[in-house]
This record gives sequence, structure tokens and C-alpha cells, in this order.
Amino acid sequence: MSIPKEIGHLVLNVTDVERSTKFYRDVVGFQVARFRPNGTGAFLTCGVNHHNLALFKAPAGASQYQKGQIGLNHFAFRVESYQALQEAHKRLVAAEATIDHIVDHGMTRSVYFLDPDGIEMELFCNTFDTEEEGLAFMKATPGQATPLDITEPEPVRPAIPEDDYSKVG
Repeated sequence: MSIPKEIGHLVLNVTDVERSTKFYRDVVGFQVARFRPNGTGAFLTCGVNHHNLALFKAPAGASQYQKGQIGLNHFAFRVESYQALQEAHKRLVAAEATIDHIVDHGMTRSVYFLDPDGIEMELFCNTFDTEEEGLAFMKATPGQATPLDITEPEPVRPAIPEDDYSKVG
């Protein structure tokens, strides 16, 4: 059986493509790869792939996103470091974006926020140096979401416990 290699891109229906493009470009940090001249869509990139995020004009009469509805809960974008996450948080605050919560998950540190249409997104940085260490931590812990003061220096990296919570009992 073939398996997916990675998540390719995310597509959001938005009420105002130009407003959302400015938010994801100027506040979150994406680059515009293509903007449809008629204003019905924009394709944004993290700088390597042709597009990581697409924004399409929602059809007339589309219902607003509501937290907790069936479907997408949130989507996360990784930043390079804790310092980059702190900088992103400052941009979100300066843009008066709604910050939902900020937490330390152990293997990541995360800022959850709402975009202009109220869609929840997450910016995160990895805590460990390698993906393998992050996965080992996740498999060996029951999970956590400890509130984090993003204005403080980076917390100490947690140890990877010996217990393995990933085994089914």
C-alpha cells in the first residue's frame, strides 16, 4: 500500500481573500506565490514549495466557521526556533489577532490564534533537535498542554521518559 509522504498544502475558504492574504503574509510570514487578479484566490508559500496555503473566496451565503464544528479543528505551521515563535507572537499581538492560548506540549511550544475569519491556527517550534527525539517524547508521555509565558526565555527542554504510553493495553 502506498502511504502519503507529507501534508502538501492547506486550502481555506475565506470571506475576503485580500484581507486574509495580507494577514498570512504580513503577520504570519508567508510569501505570496500567486494572487488571482480577480480576487478569488491566493497561493502562499513558506519559500520552498510552490504553495503551502491557498486562500479561496468563500461562496456567497457560506456559513461562518464555528469553533468545535465537524471538520478541521486547527492547522499548525512550524517556525524555526523559540525566538522566531516569540517574534511571531509579537506580530500577532501588534495586528490585534485573537490569541486563543499559548502552551508547552513538551515536544513543541505553541501559539494558537484566530485568523481574520475566526479559523484557529497554530504556530509552533520544535523543542528537540531531531524529529526522532520529538516522536520518542510523544510516544513516552501521556500528553501535556502547560500554559506558557511566551515573553519569558525559552524553558528547559524536558527529558524523554522511559515509559512508553504508545503501547495499547
